[in-house]
Amino acid sequence: MAFRLSNNLVGILNFITFLLSIPILGAGIWLSREGVTECERFLDKPVIVIGVFLMLVSLAGLIGACCRVTWLLWLYLVVMFLLIVLGVVFTIFAFAVTNKGAGEALSGKGYKEYRLGDYSNWLQKRVTSQKNWNKIKSCLADSKVCTDFHDKYLNTSASEFYQTHLSSVQSGCCKPSNDCQFMYVGPTNWTRGSAESNNPDCNLWNNNLNALCFDCQSCKAGFIDNLRSSWKKVAIVNIVFLIFLIIVYSVGCCAFRNNRRDNYYQQQTWKP
Repeated sequence: MAFRLSNNLVGILNFITFLLSIPILGAGIWLSREGVTECERFLDKPVIVIGVFLMLVSLAGLIGACCRVTWLLWLYLVVMFLLIVLGVVFTIFAFAVTNKGAGEALSGKGYKEYRLGDYSNWLQKRVTSQKNWNKIKSCLADSKVCTDFHDKYLNTSASEFYQTHLSSVQSGCCKPSNDCQFMYVGPTNWTRGSAESNNPDCNLWNNNLNALCFDCQSCKAGFIDNLRSSWKKVAIVNIVFLIFLIIVYSVGCCAFRNNRRDNYYQQQTWKP
C-alpha cells in the first residue's frame, strides 16, 4: 500500500509537471522564431531552458516512480534537493536586495520621485552598466510606456497632472524631475525655466518622445523600483513553490525507499 501511494503520487505530480512543460517549451520556440523585439529575443532562451529542464526532470520522476527505476528516482531527488537549496538562496537574496529603497513623496503632488542612490548597490550596478541599460531602454520603448502615458494625459491640465498617481517608470522616465522646476505644457512637453538645479537629469531631459528622460538617473531608479516590487511578489510566490517542492521531495523520498525495499525483496526471492 505504501508503495502504491507514494510512487503513484510522485507519478501523478510529475505527469502534471510534464504537461505544463509542453506549453512553456512551445512558447520559447515561438519566441525564438516569431520574436521581433529585443525583449522577446531576450526571453526565448531562458523559457526554452526552463521548458526542457522541467520536461526532463518530470520524466525522470515519472519513470523512476512508476517503473521502479531506482537510479532515475535517485537522480530526480538530487535535482529536487538542489532546486530547494537554490530556491531558498534566491528567496533570501531577493528580499535582501529589495529591502532598501522607496519613492520620495512630494508635497502637493500625487506622484513620487525616485533617486538611484536610495536602492541597493547590487541593483544599481545592473542599470549603471551601459550595455544592460541599452537593453532595458529598448524594452521600455517596446512596451510604449511613455507613449501610452502621453496619450492618456494629453488633455490634462497642469493642476490635474500634478495630482495624478503615476507608476515609478512613468514618473522617472516620462517626465522631468521635480528638481528641474520645468513648466508643464503637456505630459511629455515641458519648458525650461530660469531656475538652476544640481540634478544632472535636468540637462538630459528631451521633449522628443523617443528620448524624454530614458537616460536619466530617475528613469533607472524608477525601473529599479518597479523591479523591486516585482521581485518581492516573485519571492512570496517562490515561498509557496518551495513548500510544494518540499512536499514532493518528501513523497519522492518515500517512493525511493520503497523502490529499494522492493528491489531488495526481489533479489532475495531470486537467490538460488
